[in-house]
Amino acid sequence: MVEHGDATAGRAYPDHYRCTRTSWSGWNRSADRPCDRFVLSIEGSKDMYVSGDTVWFSGLAEITLRFNVGLAVLFAGAAQPRGPFNVTMDSNDAIEAATVFACARVVAVHNRGWYTQSQQDLVNAFETVGIGDRIEKLNPAVAVSIEI
Repeated sequence: MVEHGDATAGRAYPDHYRCTRTSWSGWNRSADRPCDRFVLSIEGSKDMYVSGDTVWFSGLAEITLRFNVGLAVLFAGAAQPRGPFNVTMDSNDAIEAATVFACARVVAVHNRGWYTQSQQDLVNAFETVGIGDRIEKLNPAVAVSIEI
């Protein structure tokens, strides 16, 4: 847990959650190292969840038992750097996460360039299932303000 003024940041998962496979991020991680996703809490505000490189798994639902997530920053571009499997969320994973974080705004990152799904793919998927109003579209090098 890290504290600075009114802000607190800590791991999103209980200690018993461990990475179950090596995650690509420029170097190999030990399979028994705690996962590096986190939640930022600011007193008097809802929490912000940052997924890191991960895909949907049922343990994400437990985060809602510990935090009041108002903004979910999802690494959602279906990255496939080492073959035909995703190391970041695809649109289906992002929809599952948005369903679990039912009151949260969603920002999708890691979806420009070599990723297999674009931000527009994610927006289209969210609109198809009727939650298009929950995803924030980002433009490169343009600052945004998101109220949570």
